[in-house]
Amino acid sequence: MKTNSEILVQFGKRVRKLRKEKGFSQEELAHRAGLHRTYIGMIERAEKNITLVNIEKIAESLDTKINELFE
Repeated sequence: MKTNSEILVQFGKRVRKLRKEKGFSQEELAHRAGLHRTYIGMIERAEKNITLVNIEKIAESLDTKINELFE
């Protein structure tokens, strides 16, 4: 089982990877998801324990399925 910090790091890296593949800046992803740019940065740096609602917003903004954010 992963620790809390490990899952946050893994999730943040995956969000960053998918965001960059789409060619989005943190600001663009935040705008598309209805979130703040600094919040996206904090997720990518594993500084925030993101809610399921915001995971869904990010997945939709990246045009991906939620489970793909955890691969």
